[in-house]
Amino acid sequence: MIGQLHNIFWLGTKELRSVLRDSVMLIFIIWSFSLGITMKSAAGGDTVNNASVGIVDQDLSGLSGRIANALFPPYFQDPRMIDASEINAAMNRGDFMFVVVIPPNFEADIIKGNPATVQINADATAVSQAGLGTGYIQNIVNDEVQRFASGSDASAEPATINLIQRRHFNAAGIATWFNSIVSLLDQLTMLTIILTGAALLREREHGTIEHLMVMPLNSFQIAMAKIWANGLIILVCFVASFVLLIEGYLSVPLSGSFLLLMAGTVIYLFAAAAIGLFLGTISKSMAQFALLLIITIFPMQMLSGGMAPAESQPDFIRPFTWFLPSRHYMSFGQAIAFRGAGLDVVWRDFLTIAGLGAAFLAASLLLFRRSLSTEK
Repeated sequence: MIGQLHNIFWLGTKELRSVLRDSVMLIFIIWSFSLGITMKSAAGGDTVNNASVGIVDQDLSGLSGRIANALFPPYFQDPRMIDASEINAAMNRGDFMFVVVIPPNFEADIIKGNPATVQINADATAVSQAGLGTGYIQNIVNDEVQRFASGSDASAEPATINLIQRRHFNAAGIATWFNSIVSLLDQLTMLTIILTGAALLREREHGTIEHLMVMPLNSFQIAMAKIWANGLIILVCFVASFVLLIEGYLSVPLSGSFLLLMAGTVIYLFAAAAIGLFLGTISKSMAQFALLLIITIFPMQMLSGGMAPAESQPDFIRPFTWFLPSRHYMSFGQAIAFRGAGLDVVWRDFLTIAGLGAAFLAASLLLFRRSLSTEK
């Protein structure tokens, strides 16, 4: 047993050196856990994020000031006051996504009950954000006018049902918080599978796999060495990205235990690496491996629950997603990060992922020597 662990350790250090010498792979890993996550977290979703706004205040009243103050982060940048003659030039330069024009005597017309109009100019080159943002600004203006006209913060026409919403974890509904964590989990899946499968194929293409097989090593030791070495690289990147980027730069709070999330991540890395070994075992070349990645990784990401909840997926697909470790990882990852779940809630997902990983590893080991003999 000690000898096997010794072989696994030293064979894994060889794998670490091989990856660290590959500058292209290192750049890809660093980009994926930094800019890749930042870009996806800031991508347009179902909310407006950090939109630039200009205000043309021709009324200079208390009501127009209230409207300007109601446009605040994270949905909008702090509004900038501009003159009406600057609208076209500023929007042509891309300085503003929205320009709100408040006409003269706006407050006086509201007090008298006369019709009043607020103009919203939108840069529709960003179609989704323009449509959403126009609706946001319209609702904000209507709310401020209603409060002003009623003389209090109560609605002029109270609703018959008082609906109170409370959001746990993300009270402001900031899409960046959700997108950044989902993106981190997706990058973890993709890179673990790619690194482990490519490591096995690299041994084949360089002809070193036969050298390993004639040494006092078995297929289990070779597989476990690649799993722990590549898994360690991804785990270090995961921790650094979560601490420095997610919690540091993006200021996303973690509701649950980081140590529990790390423990689950280690289990998932084993399962994802086992899938990578399986794909690398059945592939004959890097080109074939790349094609298998396309039909494996993208469905795993789409059906994991990050793009759409598993409960919203078609009934005939949902049972098959149970066999995807990524679904269970996304489930407990969101539960820990968003809802502060403990081990008593996520232990079933932990066991399921470990079981699926063991099944993929067993299948890889069964096919490993058979694939070598077929090549010969």
